[in-house]
Parts: sequence; C-alpha cells; structure tokens
Amino acid sequence: MIRMSKETDYAIVLLAYFAEDHKGLKRSAREVAMESRLPLPMVRKILKVLAREELLVSHRGAKGGYSLVRRGERISIGEIIKAMEGPLAMTECIEAPGECRHEPVCGLRTNWQTINEIVFKALDSLTLSDLTGSFSHPLPSGPSELVSLH
Repeated sequence: MIRMSKETDYAIVLLAYFAEDHKGLKRSAREVAMESRLPLPMVRKILKVLAREELLVSHRGAKGGYSLVRRGERISIGEIIKAMEGPLAMTECIEAPGECRHEPVCGLRTNWQTINEIVFKALDSLTLSDLTGSFSHPLPSGPSELVSLH
C-alpha cells in the first residue's frame, strides 16, 4: 500500500489551516495546535520542517509565529509531500536505481518510472487551495485521462 506518514498528513492539515487564513496572519505553534487539535510537540516539529523546506516563514520575537511563504494556490500537494517525505518514488528501483537485484532482468522498471511520473504529476497539479475549496479542475475519470497528464 502506498501511504504517506502521519507527519505528512498533519503537515497538509496545518498548511491548509494557514491557507484558509486569507489575511496571512502569523500564528504561533500553540495557536495552530489548539485550532487544529493536534498535539503541540508534533505541531512544533512539523512547523520547523515546513519552515526549513521554505513552505512557511518563521517570524521570531514576542509577536512571532509562522505564516505561508506563498498563497495556497501556489503550493502543490506534491511539493508538501516531497518536503516531508523526501524524494518521491513508488518502487525501490525508482528510488535507488541499481540496488534491486532483479533490476537487470526485470522489464517493468521503465513502466514503473512512467507510473511514478503520472502519479506525482497529478499530485503536483493539485494545490493546497484545491483541498481547502472545491477542485479547480476535474479529476481524471480513467486511465486514458491519466495518461494525458503525462
């Protein structure tokens, strides 16, 4: 099963919280944790990662906190997942070419590369604003529409 980590799921929830705030106000980790009902230590950890990965700006001082670097329609879901999970790869041969002992005799690597690209192009085409509102474009209804993303 392909599944993102709980931290990545929470990161998307937290960024959606920031994106829904159209005034772009700074929010402390404590405020964000209370509003999102997520544990403060986890929120702090995730906000630090998102700031390090330049999806949030960290403001220091008594009136400090965090704010989005860009508006929600300019942050892709793929970008968030990459920031939290690292490079995206659905199979070992995509993530670490040459490390799978079956790679020399396996004819599927090229097709897995294509599938990997299609999935992550789809994630990159969806934005944070898409998640907080209604989708700005219809999702593909079948395999032929997915191929057109490629």
